[in-house]
Amino acid sequence: MKLRLQNDSRAVKVSEPPTVMQPNSSQEDTHARNGLSLTLQAEHPTRTALPGATGAAHPDNIDVRVPMSGGAAGDSSGATSARRSRVNPHGHSHSHGHARGQRHSASDADPTDAGDPDSGEPSTSLSELRCLFRWLQKSLPFLVILSAKLVIQHALGLAVGVGLFTTFLYVNKSIQTQVFLQDRHAKLHCAWLLLLLVSSTLLLYYTFLPQTLYNCLVFLSPTIEPLGFWEVLWAVGITNFIIKFLFMGIKCLLLLLPASLVNYRAQGRWLLLSEELAQVYQGLAPAPLWFFYLVTYQEADGAPALTLGILLALLYLILKILGLYGQWTSLLKTVKILLKSEHTGTAATRSQCMEAGDVCPICQGEYREPQALICQHIFCDECIALWFNREKSCPLCRTVITEKVYKWRDGATSPHLQIY
Repeated sequence: MKLRLQNDSRAVKVSEPPTVMQPNSSQEDTHARNGLSLTLQAEHPTRTALPGATGAAHPDNIDVRVPMSGGAAGDSSGATSARRSRVNPHGHSHSHGHARGQRHSASDADPTDAGDPDSGEPSTSLSELRCLFRWLQKSLPFLVILSAKLVIQHALGLAVGVGLFTTFLYVNKSIQTQVFLQDRHAKLHCAWLLLLLVSSTLLLYYTFLPQTLYNCLVFLSPTIEPLGFWEVLWAVGITNFIIKFLFMGIKCLLLLLPASLVNYRAQGRWLLLSEELAQVYQGLAPAPLWFFYLVTYQEADGAPALTLGILLALLYLILKILGLYGQWTSLLKTVKILLKSEHTGTAATRSQCMEAGDVCPICQGEYREPQALICQHIFCDECIALWFNREKSCPLCRTVITEKVYKWRDGATSPHLQIY
């Protein structure tokens, strides 16, 4: 009877409701402060309770609150580690994923991060600029050495290029100044400019006499061997400057003519025509050189290289013809202006000049050969002619008087280097 009662009491103890493992009060305070907790479900135990066990059997469901902070100390940390050892694999994977997310967030917040290269953020551009600057800083000594070597090898060619460019700038500015002065220009200075242009051209061709660079002026190939890319480019550049010098000399001759033969209006038209002819000539001169360079090929390359060269040369000629067509159209318009003697106004009467105050708005002096525009504003003939070299509207009311600005009538030469 006693044995049966003991067994019943043990059965009652086993069937007691499962207990819930909860952290102590100190752990609850820590969780409240940290604001983080995780409820995990333990595995279902399969083993049976021993007959002599005094504790409760493993329950079916156990709620375990795992703190996410490492701030607990003493027994709390030990209890936490003990409870983590009893959670299922899902809890471990969740905690590891959460930790990785925290590490990833910390790395994103790192101010030294260069940013995503595909995002187009400014940090990526700045890092690339820093890398480029460091590369230039490291390569600077080598670049200086290489530049010095190139300067030594091509010292004569570079000196010729600098001299031609400096001469062009000086003469071009001087011619514009003399044209602006009209009848007050210095003929002696114009003669000096002409002498400078002629002497510079002769000295250049004499220096490079074996290369026969003057052949380029008559659309022939110079005797430069081998005629490679850099040699063709150099010959074309020299020829372009010489053509500019040639037509700038023609402009100096126009300035040396007396005003009785060529007045300032006719002078402006002839200056315009000379510049248009110069630009057409500069466009034609490099064509033979580039055509010869494109069709040249090595015998070892065979027929494919020749075929490719011919195709490239034909394509170059097509582009050149299209470019020359625009220049030819502009030249024809200039010839029409020269023949028709374009006028921008009519001679003003004495009463009109008195109503206007007998003072030219441009030169602030008395009228000299006054001209009345279609807007009825009156100016000196010389003053308004100079004005329309740069503008196409009235200086006072901005009424459009001419269809096009012919800026080359002031004696300027285009600084464009025609190398193709």
